[in-house]
Amino acid sequence: MAGVRGFGPSRNQTTLILAVQLAVLGGLIYWTFILLRPFLAMIVWSIILAVLLDPLFRWSISRFRLSRFVAAILVSALCLVLLAGPVAWLGLSLIGSARSLAERLATGDVHVPPPIPGIRQWPFVGEPIYSFWSLASTDLEAALAQLVPQIRPYRGSLLEFAGSAGVNMLKFIFAVVIAGVLLVSAPALVTSVRTIFRHMAGERGDEFVDLIGATIRNLARGLIGVSIAQALLAGIGLMLAGVPAPGVISLLILVLGILQIDAAVVVIPILIWAWLNFETTTAALLTIYMVPVALMNNILRPFVMAHGLDTPMLVIFIGVVGGILAHGVIGLFVGPIVLAISWDLLVAWARMPVGEPRTTIDDARSADASMHAQL
Repeated sequence: MAGVRGFGPSRNQTTLILAVQLAVLGGLIYWTFILLRPFLAMIVWSIILAVLLDPLFRWSISRFRLSRFVAAILVSALCLVLLAGPVAWLGLSLIGSARSLAERLATGDVHVPPPIPGIRQWPFVGEPIYSFWSLASTDLEAALAQLVPQIRPYRGSLLEFAGSAGVNMLKFIFAVVIAGVLLVSAPALVTSVRTIFRHMAGERGDEFVDLIGATIRNLARGLIGVSIAQALLAGIGLMLAGVPAPGVISLLILVLGILQIDAAVVVIPILIWAWLNFETTTAALLTIYMVPVALMNNILRPFVMAHGLDTPMLVIFIGVVGGILAHGVIGLFVGPIVLAISWDLLVAWARMPVGEPRTTIDDARSADASMHAQL
């Protein structure tokens, strides 16, 4: 009877109805994105924290027989102590170091020691670094003037990055609270996510969800977690020794650690500077303290990470830079994890057999046909 004229909508009517439905759905998705965009990085960081804290959350429930609500409060409070406190110290130290450096530049009370002759022997970059360092040691204003044309295109982003330190500390605190809420309703949320991925990837949907969880835990513990610990320990040692700008140096060590670049690149020049400017006892104590800290990333990361990092270095680098430019300090942690998840999912999807997704497509076509029949 459906094929008889006058019974059921025509093909043009069905297409029009489907187009209107897609337009309304697209408009709602876009509007939702606009409303959530200011909080997007915080929400993503909350999800990352929830996935990272889930093993501890479940262990506390089984070990102490706590309710999910009480366990979420305790785990969130512990996370605030271990994470928000050090991050707040790093942010305040960074702000103080930047303010002190600006005041010293304004008064001209900045003295750059002459460069080390061995730097000139470094391949590719040795000569430019030596020349710039030598100029800075004799005429700092001329050296800074050379940097102005290179820095000017990124001035707005750099100022926003520096000025958002306080806001990002609040985001960290709120993210921990949201993560605690997510832990309470974790089973229902995981079921919903698995259902969504089953619709998109068929039988391999569960595999993709497990891959996301493994990537978050692997990167958050082995890459970002160890790098944060290394940067904080380095900052404490530098601050106690009286090294100028410990917050800036700690942030640099943190960024290099996430990029998997050895902290010795920063630590060795600082130790050389310390031996030239500090008393022998202070320089020796700083060296004894900083050498293990510089090696910390290389020693702990293989034990903390569940498996080796498969994500290419370029993906991590783009995630760090893009995250900082897009979301400030919090993007330093969110950017590489989100981009690593996208990369791992893309690689896993590309390795799927060509004929395997057909089941999902056939199911979608059957559902589409059923909807048209109902219309």
